[in-house]
Amino acid sequence: MKTIFIFIFLLLSFTLLFAQDPAKTDSITQLDEVILLDALKTKNATGITTSEVIGAKTFQNYSPVDIVSAINQVPGVYILSGALNTNRITIRGIGARTLFGTDKLRLYYNDIPVTNGSGFSTIEAYDLENLSQVEVIKGPKGSAFGANLGGAIILNPKEAIGRSTNISNNLTVGSFGLLKNNLSFNHYDGKLRLGLQYGHMETDGYRENSNFERDGLLLNAAYQINEKNSLSLLVNHIEYTAQIPSSLGATAFAENPKQAAFTWRSAKGYEANKYSLIGLNYTNDFSEKLKNSTSIFYTYLDHYEPRPFGILDEFTNGYGFRTRFIGYFNKGEYTFGGELYKDEYSWSEFDNQYEENNGQGSLQGDRFAQNKEFRSQWNAFGTALYNLTEAFSAQVGLNINKTDYDFQDLYNMGTANKSADRSFKAIVLPSLDLNYRFSGDQQVYANISRGFSNPSLEETLTPDGVINPDIAQETGVNYELGTHLFLHDKRFYMNLALYQMDIKNLLVAQRVGDDQFIGKNAGKTRHRGLEITMNYRWELSPQIQITPFVNYTLSDHEFMEFIDGDDDFSGNPLTGVPKQRRTAGLQTQFFNDFYWNIVHQHVSEIPLTDANTLESEAFTVFTTRLGYSKKLSERFTVGIDFGVNNVFDKVYARSVLINTQGFGGSEPRYYYPGDARNFYGSLRLGYRL
Repeated sequence: MKTIFIFIFLLLSFTLLFAQDPAKTDSITQLDEVILLDALKTKNATGITTSEVIGAKTFQNYSPVDIVSAINQVPGVYILSGALNTNRITIRGIGARTLFGTDKLRLYYNDIPVTNGSGFSTIEAYDLENLSQVEVIKGPKGSAFGANLGGAIILNPKEAIGRSTNISNNLTVGSFGLLKNNLSFNHYDGKLRLGLQYGHMETDGYRENSNFERDGLLLNAAYQINEKNSLSLLVNHIEYTAQIPSSLGATAFAENPKQAAFTWRSAKGYEANKYSLIGLNYTNDFSEKLKNSTSIFYTYLDHYEPRPFGILDEFTNGYGFRTRFIGYFNKGEYTFGGELYKDEYSWSEFDNQYEENNGQGSLQGDRFAQNKEFRSQWNAFGTALYNLTEAFSAQVGLNINKTDYDFQDLYNMGTANKSADRSFKAIVLPSLDLNYRFSGDQQVYANISRGFSNPSLEETLTPDGVINPDIAQETGVNYELGTHLFLHDKRFYMNLALYQMDIKNLLVAQRVGDDQFIGKNAGKTRHRGLEITMNYRWELSPQIQITPFVNYTLSDHEFMEFIDGDDDFSGNPLTGVPKQRRTAGLQTQFFNDFYWNIVHQHVSEIPLTDANTLESEAFTVFTTRLGYSKKLSERFTVGIDFGVNNVFDKVYARSVLINTQGFGGSEPRYYYPGDARNFYGSLRLGYRL
């Protein structure tokens, strides 16, 4: 990473030569952004499609390390986090049955799709300190961002505010050997917008075998060619190595949650990743009534993971494009476009001879598998919004998806060739939105939309490694009714949503070995829920501001029809989903320089088996963060922050596995322990050039 440091400082030195006159700048840093309500932020969702946005106001509640808790503040969204590198995002219960990783939703970074060809997304590849906001479209209603049953998450990187050139650095240290540093440079002069961030993070972790180290570089540059044309470049590169403590059984979890699973500790299991995203975007305003944004992109992942049952060595090359036209007419607007993503995934497995390595951990042995997959997915989409009256609007949307898989078993080609391909039929996914505005700040909406989820290629294979043609895509219909209300001069905000989603051809992953799963369609589920977001900005005086908030999720999700072999689980609660979640807190700001935020998260019991014979314990965890920031001069800003996570040292499971099995007489391992009470402190320095 030394070359990255050299590149950064050469670029900063070059930019200093062209720094603006301070009198022409509008802002020093982005620290001032935290005074805004996140609900007022600009959204990417098309037309009247509803979405929820969190930004600096929410990020300030948590540690700069903790992107998971920030996103978990959104009602209906729950990330089960086993470690910094082990996350599973669920939205309204969709994705809860996925054993490892995140699927059934689309993840975008600055309007570039970063979900891979098999539908999996990796939130841990992005640094919270590099983001300006996170937008969540819940359910399949976001036609322009896919129509996946889970919805879409859109990450937006930071940019300079106003015409300014500034540099800032945030250093964070904390418990468990935490060290995190984020160096940021931002420049905007009316034509060139340049953002460059370098981040380093390391921690020993709370549990055994949980060391984590990451380096990342983000370049976000845009140039306004003229009034109608602009060009932008996005480069995001991450390298990290993370040890894996894995999950624990009930006995081990109760006796010592710090311990790692025995085999993972013995093998010193870990993963090493190199991830790159490069995107080029061109925006053209053809006229006041029509504009276009087109991106081409390339992604690369090099992943190496020594596990007790085998060493996985894989790499993925992906590429594609996305184009979106936005037009306006007398009483409305329309969009249309498409995106294509293709990738080539190569992976091999080797024996792990850690038991013969004298306690030194993993040792690569002979290869026992070599495979290659070609995966492609394209989406065509369009929406049309029409204002029937000044208060009432209607929007229709359409997404068409086509997915293809091509699997090649290179290890067995000389004997039993198990290569196969699977091409799903194009699926048509319509959506209808209705919106009624009582005033500029009060509105109600309704949505009905159809969505889908693809099985991964591995789920389409039989235990013998050949394509199972009977595996079908999950499909579902979403019904939603809600409000967006700003009251008391926009001091009080409330968002309420009621929904029901009916899903058929439910995909069930069955574990047939330590690292072998097969899929099948096993029935129907019904997802019903209530989501509430409320906050109130209360100014006690010009110097004191208090903002209480509460976000609440009620989930009534169940199997309508679910027959698995001789077992009938119909009527049981959906596995892996807590019935209730609540995030509530108090944000206070004093004399414009001091703040103190207190937050608690409550998660109810989670069913762990389809038979509903076991569930996790409910838990409530408190966090607090306070800080001071001061503009010492026209150029220099300083900030100090201090925080405590898990204030009352609660022992709890931050993530769980469902329907797990014990092999070789061992206890089934359901639980990923959350961290014990821990502390952190940050020093932020900002300088306007």
